Amino acid sequence: MKQIIIRIFPLALLMGIVVTGCKEYENPAPVFEEFKPTINTQRKVLIISIDGLTGSELKSIAPTNVEALRKTSKYSYDVLRGQVANDVASWATMITGVSYSKHLIKENTFQPTPRENSHESPAVFRNSFDYILQYKSVKTAMVTSWPELRNYVKVVDFAPIVNTDLAVKDSAINIINTSTPLGAMIVNFREVEAAGEKGGFLATNTVYKNAVLKADEYVGNLVAALKARKNYTSENWLVIVTTNHGGSNDDPKPGFIIASNSSLKEQEVKKSGFNTVNFKTTAVIAAVPDDNGLYSFGDNKDFTVQMQTKFNKTSTYPQFLGKSTSNYTGWFWMQENNQWNLEFGGVNNGGGGKQQLGIAAGLADGSWHTLTMTVKYVNSTTRTASAYVDGVFKNSYNVSASKNINTTELLKIGAVGGDADFYAANLSIFNVALDAAVVTANVALKDITQHPNYANLIGFWPIDEGGEGVLSNKAVGGYDMYLSGPFSWPSIGTSVPAGTTVDANATGKSIILTPAAVSATMLYWMNVKILPEFGIDGNPFLSQFEIEFLK
Repeated sequence: MKQIIIRIFPLALLMGIVVTGCKEYENPAPVFEEFKPTINTQRKVLIISIDGLTGSELKSIAPTNVEALRKTSKYSYDVLRGQVANDVASWATMITGVSYSKHLIKENTFQPTPRENSHESPAVFRNSFDYILQYKSVKTAMVTSWPELRNYVKVVDFAPIVNTDLAVKDSAINIINTSTPLGAMIVNFREVEAAGEKGGFLATNTVYKNAVLKADEYVGNLVAALKARKNYTSENWLVIVTTNHGGSNDDPKPGFIIASNSSLKEQEVKKSGFNTVNFKTTAVIAAVPDDNGLYSFGDNKDFTVQMQTKFNKTSTYPQFLGKSTSNYTGWFWMQENNQWNLEFGGVNNGGGGKQQLGIAAGLADGSWHTLTMTVKYVNSTTRTASAYVDGVFKNSYNVSASKNINTTELLKIGAVGGDADFYAANLSIFNVALDAAVVTANVALKDITQHPNYANLIGFWPIDEGGEGVLSNKAVGGYDMYLSGPFSWPSIGTSVPAGTTVDANATGKSIILTPAAVSATMLYWMNVKILPEFGIDGNPFLSQFEIEFLK
């Protein structure tokens, strides 16, 4: 009888785990089969970072060994980069699972940089190896040729001093071969990033491509060493191949992540539905740090600005978009309860003060609206600013008295000079005054590249990343915006702006990945409970696929 009870208890426990893990998914068709107890395997993690390898270029090159891992993985070729995404900041995010906006590490010392005009000491976050060593009886390893990174991760059991990717690979294999208790290892290859500096971070650059193929060879060597371990059949390894960021240290691009385990079915994970920033209170701002004059339009340049907004409340006098000083030099859009105001001024440049055009736009009616402003220079006495709401012309006025509207102030989205609560999407700037017919015909355009004046587009920010603090510019030659303050990326559900396709099934299946997902997923896989006090921002996204590997 005792033996029967012992055998029944694991089955009952297993059924409880499966039911709990599957409650977010549709119930599968019933399958009846004889119960076969599984071997109690120990979960372990190998993380391989190929620094500087862009997600898009990995997809294009499709190297053999990484491709083999992808066949049994959940993967993404579009991992969002952080607000600051140089080598140091990205690695700090990967190691801690905490975004840059919190850890503030960007210098080679791996020490946090105090915020400007702040007397508070930056918060310090533990790295994920620290948690593993606290909660698990395993050995850990960090193998990198970067001395500062090696020094930053001080708590590991193995941290060999090496100088090349080849030595990194050989040392990592030696640890895999000789350390039976090994449970978590990070291996860092850096020569792909160095190769990209010689001719570009593109698959068409032979030097770069060959470096990727060499790193892929090393990935194959590491995986082969894992499978040759004496206790491999009683271990359950998750292999994560990723990157600190794509592209260069100075111009980082979206990266990738491939999380592979023999039980996982091949699936590319993507963001679904529509997320945008809630510009709530004066604290949340998005700005272009330096546009090198691209968005300065002087006293005679034509231009168009268009943005979609959804205001959640009426408010008095906040500027919510613009490039202007407080004494009316420049241009900005302002909310006045339900009214949309266009404001121009050139006080600092010898022009007149505030010139305002008020538009009865129903701004705070809880709906999305497409706001368009065109500015057309006719002559020295006539420069016409016209306003459109949802593609419908409303009014225009002569702003020539403002003369030169250039200012060194930053192009910003957010409540300036007053409180507000709104969402924003699809900000576009053209270096031409769009015709009325073009504005009306393209108010619900789904693909900006199909705009008849696409060649004149100098800035386009969809504002739909869903995470991190970068609003990526999609116009050729434009500039990214960076968020500050306590920003959030709420899911809007089916309430979306014109031109955006509604995804009614996005809830629960949208997966947005950042470098912080690396640590979060490592801790999750090793059954280290991620507590709120850890401060981890990363998404342990494999938790959404437990039905595949909890057996």
